[in-house]
Amino acid sequence: MTKGITGLLAVLVAIALVVTYGALFTVHQNQQALVLRLGEPVKILTEPGLQFKYPLVDSVVYIDKRILDLENPAQEVIASDQKRLVVDAFARYKIFDPLKFYQSLGTVEGANSRLTSILNSSLRRVLGEATFIQVVRDERELLMSRIREQVNREGMNFGINVVDVRIRRADLPDANSQAVFQRMQTERQREAAEIRAGGNQLAQTIRARADRDVTVTVAEATSRGEQTRGEGDAERNRIFAEAYDKDRDFFAFYRSMQAYEAGLRHDDTRLLLTPDSEFFRFFNDPTGKAPAPK
Repeated sequence: MTKGITGLLAVLVAIALVVTYGALFTVHQNQQALVLRLGEPVKILTEPGLQFKYPLVDSVVYIDKRILDLENPAQEVIASDQKRLVVDAFARYKIFDPLKFYQSLGTVEGANSRLTSILNSSLRRVLGEATFIQVVRDERELLMSRIREQVNREGMNFGINVVDVRIRRADLPDANSQAVFQRMQTERQREAAEIRAGGNQLAQTIRARADRDVTVTVAEATSRGEQTRGEGDAERNRIFAEAYDKDRDFFAFYRSMQAYEAGLRHDDTRLLLTPDSEFFRFFNDPTGKAPAPK
C-alpha cells in the first residue's frame, strides 16, 4: 500500500515538473516573443525575463529585436540621362511591431524577400529621376535618404522600421566603363596633342623672333662696324694726306717701302719690270729721282 502511494506521488511530481517546464519560457535581451494560443496571438512580450504560458495550448514565436541586415544583389538601373548604372545597395531594418510582422511576413527570410523587392523598386524609381553625375557624385546622400524614406514607408505596413539605406557602389557596366575609359583616354591624347602643337608653334614663334632679333642685331652691328671702319679709313687717309702735305718726299719714300714689302715677298714674288722703271727708282737712287732718259 505504501509503495503504491509513493509511486503515485512520484508520477504526480514528474507530471508536475513536466507541466511546469512546459509552462515556463525565457525571453532574452535581443528577442521579443509572441504567445500563440491554438495559433491565435494572445500576448506580445518585448521585455526580457522569465515568462509563463499554458502548456500544450500555448506556443511561443521568437522574433529578433536587433537591427537586421538586408544585402541587395547588384542590379542595373537606367538614370534620367539614359546612362546604365550597376547599383549595389544594402539596408538595415528593425522589427518594432512583432504582431504585425508575424501576421504579414512571418519570418525574417520572408521579410528579406519582401524588402528586397521594395528596395529594388525604390532604387529604380528614385535613381531613374536623377542623372548619372547626381547619383555618382553630387546628390548621393539626398538620393539615399529619399530611398530610405520610401522603403520605410512601405515597411511600416509590416511592422518594420528601416533605419538606413546605403548605396555601396554605383558605376557603369564593365563594357560601358571600358568604352568611357577609352573615350577619356582619346580625349586626353587629343588635348595633349593640342597642347604639344601649341607649344611647338609658340617655340617656333619665339625662335623666329630670336632669329630675327639676331639678324637685326648683327646687321646693326655690321653697319656700325662698317661705319666705324669707314670713319677710321677716312681719318687714316686724312692723316696720310696731312703727312703727305708736310713732307711729300718722305711720304713717297714711305709708300714705296710699303709697296716693296707687299710686292717683294720671299716665298712667291714674280715681277716683269725693267730695272729703270718707276717702281725701282729708290733702288737706283736713294733720293728717288728717276734716271735720265737715254
